[in-house]
Amino acid sequence: MVVIESTGISDVGRKRKGNEDAFFTDDSMNLYVVADGMGGHQAGEVASKIVVETIRDYMKRFNDTDRDVEELEDSDISLSKDANRLVSSIHLANKGVYGLSQTNESYEGMGSTVSAVFFTEENLIAANVGDSPIYLIHNGGIELLSVPHTVLAEQAAIDPEGAGRLAPHFRHMLTQAVGIGLTLKPDVCETPCFRGDMLVLSSDGLSDKVTPAEILETVRNESPQKACQALVDLANERGGDDNVTVIVLKVKDKKNRSGGLKGFISKIGNILYKFSFK
Repeated sequence: MVVIESTGISDVGRKRKGNEDAFFTDDSMNLYVVADGMGGHQAGEVASKIVVETIRDYMKRFNDTDRDVEELEDSDISLSKDANRLVSSIHLANKGVYGLSQTNESYEGMGSTVSAVFFTEENLIAANVGDSPIYLIHNGGIELLSVPHTVLAEQAAIDPEGAGRLAPHFRHMLTQAVGIGLTLKPDVCETPCFRGDMLVLSSDGLSDKVTPAEILETVRNESPQKACQALVDLANERGGDDNVTVIVLKVKDKKNRSGGLKGFISKIGNILYKFSFK
């Protein structure tokens, strides 16, 4: 059993008139989602809302033990059942956003990033599309669990020197987003979690202004509520050029049924699986 304490804040920032971010937190479901929408005429706001609500509603169905829920077909044998469910919810959101964009001219080209975390009894599952980061704070360190789907990040993985010569706007040019096409491939990480671990999910309105080291320093000695507000305030103090959405959560208690080995093997297996396709 995992006991989570979480707080989420979405702030319009200091330069934007509207907020195209959306988020969801539910400690009883152990589900946390951040979506950063894009598109004109408030289309980004619509896209991010569809993403968050679709993932919430799909995952919620599995909480009802008396209900027989049909699994979607797009399963990955390298992932656990719970991870496949989270990925399926993202695929379902993609279909919803894309479908609406094809039937309404004002929503043409809209899309959204998504970063989602779901806790099982033994592991945490992190899945993402786009560049909204998911950070894990564990044993005094911080690591990025999500994979940034941007031209700059993917070029850096292939040719670090060449990436340094790219223009700054490539940093936010997405190679994947929810709703811009019929298909997508979320990145997924399954790993054990431990009592005292913390996670930070955010839109790039935070990660553009605050470094991972500063995030670590802010959250490790504060409650999720205070840390969340402090991070939003810091991003705004440094310009607040974009909407700022942050979820901070802490694992308050954790009782493993079979220890962390299963989760560790799952994570290594997933890394090898993804490597084989590169």
